[in-house]
Amino acid sequence: MKKYYIGADIGGTTVKMGLYSEEAGWVEKWEIPTRTEKSGAYILPDVADTIAQTCAGHGISMADVAGIGVGVPGPVLRNGTVNGCVNLGWGVVNVADVLGGLTNLPVYVANDANIAALGEQWKGAGSAYQSVVLLTLGTGVGGGVILDGRIVTGVVGGAGEVGHMPVFDHSEGACNCGKDNCLELAGSATGVLRDAKRRLAESDAPSAMRGIENLTAKDVCDCCAAGDTLAQACIRRTTDALGTAIASIGCVLNPEAFLFGGGMAAAGELLLEPIRKVYREKVFPPLRDTPVLRATLGNEAGITGGVRLVQVSQEK
Repeated sequence: MKKYYIGADIGGTTVKMGLYSEEAGWVEKWEIPTRTEKSGAYILPDVADTIAQTCAGHGISMADVAGIGVGVPGPVLRNGTVNGCVNLGWGVVNVADVLGGLTNLPVYVANDANIAALGEQWKGAGSAYQSVVLLTLGTGVGGGVILDGRIVTGVVGGAGEVGHMPVFDHSEGACNCGKDNCLELAGSATGVLRDAKRRLAESDAPSAMRGIENLTAKDVCDCCAAGDTLAQACIRRTTDALGTAIASIGCVLNPEAFLFGGGMAAAGELLLEPIRKVYREKVFPPLRDTPVLRATLGNEAGITGGVRLVQVSQEK
């Protein structure tokens, strides 16, 4: 019986990797630079090389590795094909075929937010549940849907793109996708910062944010916690949008829990409690008690989900 698994989370700056033993857990976790030059041609060969070197360093035969689970920053078709990853320089790449050919191992591929959601459901904040929805709050808003322990991908890999749910009935400015009413415009760190700057420019009200050079979303959260009125208005806009979004998701999917991860989620209950309040006010009443929790695995969610993706994909 094959005893080892590889999880890989390919990002625009680094590739996070993990070698996992069925008996002992993590054998090693490491990362390598993501070389995006030449349209990302070096990325998958680099991943293959570091897997071989790490396994050899631990005296593990590649024949004892069950497979590789890979997360990538873009939609993934069911055959492992990525149709464009701007951050990696890729056009159309069948990651499963290419990396499988380089390693002679089975390769399973998913969107990075989906694979993080699977990791959280398996070993993180969602480990008590089989069906969860993860929202990642960072530069944008990502999402992953896990139902009965498996990723929901959708027909073209677009399921879980919660950041582009329309949550406004008016224009909130331009989103990267080309629309102007997306959740990402309020729920992301980028959206919080843009809103804070707009409020500071349009109001003469006193605010501690005015004295902060190179203002960040974390600064807005800190000022909100300290009682700054303008900052509180910014965060209220964000939590209203996120609470409304998960109320809509809840009515469609009825998951056992909602999880929030990413850099913005470090604000903890400052965000989560008002999100819960809005959710309970807006969701179909029988669903009001769905837990809203902070994700716990951080940067290891992707590699953890990669391991689980192999296991789930190979289950009879």
